[in-house]
Amino acid sequence: MDMTLSALSVNASSIDTSSAVGLAMVKKSLESIEANGDSLTKMMEASVTPYLGQNIDYTV
Repeated sequence: MDMTLSALSVNASSIDTSSAVGLAMVKKSLESIEANGDSLTKMMEASVTPYLGQNIDYTV
């Protein structure tokens, strides 16, 4: 019975570790997706007014 309890303990520890690794991977993926979304938003804003800020009107 002792071998069974120790095996269960090792398995539970292994599950905790794999869950932590999986959660870290999901967080990293979410950060990447958010960064890509921000880049896409900036590109779309630039395409709506592509010449904005390139010319300066002035009079003397």
